[in-house]
Amino acid sequence: MTGIPIEYYVLLSAGVFCIGLFGILTRENALMFLMSVELMLNAANINLVAFALLHGTLTGQVFALFVMALAAAEVAIGIGIILVLNRNFGSVNVTDAATMRW
Repeated sequence: MTGIPIEYYVLLSAGVFCIGLFGILTRENALMFLMSVELMLNAANINLVAFALLHGTLTGQVFALFVMALAAAEVAIGIGIILVLNRNFGSVNVTDAATMRW
């Protein structure tokens, strides 16, 4: 590989993953949870594609496509959960749904 060194890809991926992890740990909004999980999945995709480029195979790129399909399914289910949260509790704050009520 004569272009960008692999360390730069790994550092970028670690930074994006840490931003996503910080978003999950500090936010109470369900939409922010979904966006943070997407950031974490994209960080994994950066690693998969970078190491596939390093080794000269397409395996990492194929796995990245599977991760993208998983992310699309996760968003579809997550939006449904957010709509139910909004309908039942009047907000998308996840701490409101922590208490079960009849």
